[in-house]
Amino acid sequence: MVSPAATCNATRWLSIVGIGEDGIEGLSAHARRLIAQAALVVGGARHLKLAAPLISGERLAWPSPLQLAFEQIAARSGEPVVVLASGDPFNYGVGKQLMQRFDVREMLCVPQPSAFSLAAARLGWPLQDVAQVTLHGRALEGIIRHLSPGARILALAWDGSTAAKLAALLTSRRMGRSRLTVLEAMGGPQERMRRALAEAFDLADIHPLTTIALEVEAEPGAPLIPLSPGLADDLFEHDGQLTKRDVRAVTLSALAPTPGELLWDVGLGSGSVAIEWLLRHGSLRAVGIEARQERADRAMRNALALGTPDLKVVLGRAPAVLADLESPDAAFIGGGMSEQGVFDAVWSKLKPGGRLVANVISLEGEARLIDLFGRHGGELIRIAMSRIEPVGRMHGWRSAMPVTQWRVIKP
Repeated sequence: MVSPAATCNATRWLSIVGIGEDGIEGLSAHARRLIAQAALVVGGARHLKLAAPLISGERLAWPSPLQLAFEQIAARSGEPVVVLASGDPFNYGVGKQLMQRFDVREMLCVPQPSAFSLAAARLGWPLQDVAQVTLHGRALEGIIRHLSPGARILALAWDGSTAAKLAALLTSRRMGRSRLTVLEAMGGPQERMRRALAEAFDLADIHPLTTIALEVEAEPGAPLIPLSPGLADDLFEHDGQLTKRDVRAVTLSALAPTPGELLWDVGLGSGSVAIEWLLRHGSLRAVGIEARQERADRAMRNALALGTPDLKVVLGRAPAVLADLESPDAAFIGGGMSEQGVFDAVWSKLKPGGRLVANVISLEGEARLIDLFGRHGGELIRIAMSRIEPVGRMHGWRSAMPVTQWRVIKP
């Protein structure tokens, strides 16, 4: 009887083989055969060294950037080619990049346990209950959204200095009693596991291949990012150009983000709407368009402080800077509705079925929205908020300026 692996191997010339720190000893017999029979073996210098006893074909170490090797791989189409990767190639590994260049029907993947799986096994943590993030090639601030009391987080390190930087970040956010476990070179002869509190972190000589296990403990009043939309206004640095908390929550509801979508925030200001969009799901993307440098800088500071370092800021004035941007799935116009051509440019680039939400407070802006509502339909609402404030020794309701909001879906 022919095995499924053999059937796949008969038609799939590009194999992705996961290899751990234990080298060829940890590979299955099938994975060893793939490497031994390959005309070309591609991988990092460390991976090529680990698999060296099996390699008889040509070797290619990854260049920088990685994609430069893809044409050399493609040129060997039909010949047996092996790409070596760390652990599970489709868990923050090279598998994703290869999928963008090659058809899955050409590929066969033979994974090993991922670093997350190994760390969870060492610690006895149920993997489904743990946040899994990578800090390799990413901004450290990306972990902030996951920091909540009692949270368990596994993070792939950039290098040996990542754990100390993470400890300093936690301490600065009043989470110094959080416990870090540093798991180094798991599965190999140099494996080591050490622990320290963030506020007293003193581990040195940390191996560059490290996974950090974090157990979060927060002091009262530590800045936390809640799951609900409508973050407190005082979490944002701003100059008054801020979509306020209650209006922002309604705006996020109208924008209705779903995984993988791209938002344009036209008139970025402090970045509050784009940041809250990004916080809804890790796969979401946002581009903020802002004409003033100081506001663009302020928005990026807010994005870093609130755990959304992937916010992309485009400095320039709409509509001129919109032409070359990727078409969005949703668009928010918080400023600039009165600017000539802004709506038309956004509407023309918005994907069919995309949502557009615009907020205004001026009578002139409202007149513009009423005109657009008459031509394009949608929904027009007014958001009026009142808050209790002191009136002498008593209290009374003080009304904020009402916000007119137009919501429309592009046919």
